[in-house]
Amino acid sequence: MKSISPADVHAAADAWILDVREDHELEQARVDDAHHIPLGTLVERLDEVPRDRTVYVMCHGGGRSAQATEYLSARGVDAVNISGGIMEWHRAGLPLTIGGTA
Repeated sequence: MKSISPADVHAAADAWILDVREDHELEQARVDDAHHIPLGTLVERLDEVPRDRTVYVMCHGGGRSAQATEYLSARGVDAVNISGGIMEWHRAGLPLTIGGTA
């Protein structure tokens, strides 16, 4: 499975980020330009994931995004896990929106 650091994703031009966390987690902190598909709905919403570009997958700490990355990769998506999830994104000092509704 491919993985990438949050800093490298943030530095990539026009990165397509998929956040697989639950709605209540997005209310705590989120990356504004990320696309939200909770892991539990990924199978039925697979057609929303682009196949013509790299998809960077994020969750809270890296576990669910690793599962999603494996699932997407097995279906022909160029998926890359964001190491450490949004917790590492926050630790790296990268831009986040804290609180509010997604």
